[in-house]
Amino acid sequence: MAHTPVHERRRALIEAALRVVAARGLSQATTRAIVAEAGMSLASFHYAFDSRDELIDELILTMVERERLAVVPGTDMEAGTLRELIEAGLAGYFAHLRENPAHEQAMLELTHHALRTPERMEYARRQYTAYAEIAEISLRWAAEATRSQWMLPVSTVARMLIALSDGFTLSWLVDRDDEAARAAISAAAQALAALAAPAE
Repeated sequence: MAHTPVHERRRALIEAALRVVAARGLSQATTRAIVAEAGMSLASFHYAFDSRDELIDELILTMVERERLAVVPGTDMEAGTLRELIEAGLAGYFAHLRENPAHEQAMLELTHHALRTPERMEYARRQYTAYAEIAEISLRWAAEATRSQWMLPVSTVARMLIALSDGFTLSWLVDRDDEAARAAISAAAQALAALAAPAE
């Protein structure tokens, strides 16, 4: 890959790291395993990243951005009721989950690794700070689009949304029951919509 631009090497290594983490766990995602998966040399790796930690950091940011694109409302989304908008956002995330289950398995692996490793806790904090930002943007937009107002701080509603999303993500990864996941999404949308009232 001598003539491959550095941004392409970085992207290829991120994708390789994702596959290795999802299939074998973070402990097995060594630099050598990642470059072998990417079909690169160690020299190519060190040309693109200073360290494995830098690569893992970029992997988390890349995956969070993909989730943001899956759930943040687009400008072309038609406004419905607040419940319908919340359900549509969750359904968008679920479609992303079904299409890319390895991504979420890798994110769970990275989060659990960070929780077990004090020096890596910043990974988990950064990940969930990004989730909170995504959730708050979506909830504020949905309230504005439906002329509603949250009766609790939007940060609290966002935390509930994240907790519910984490729950049905893990459940679906275990049982792969699409119907049960969609029922849970509908119930979550109803519960969250009940926390808002018409704007005054």
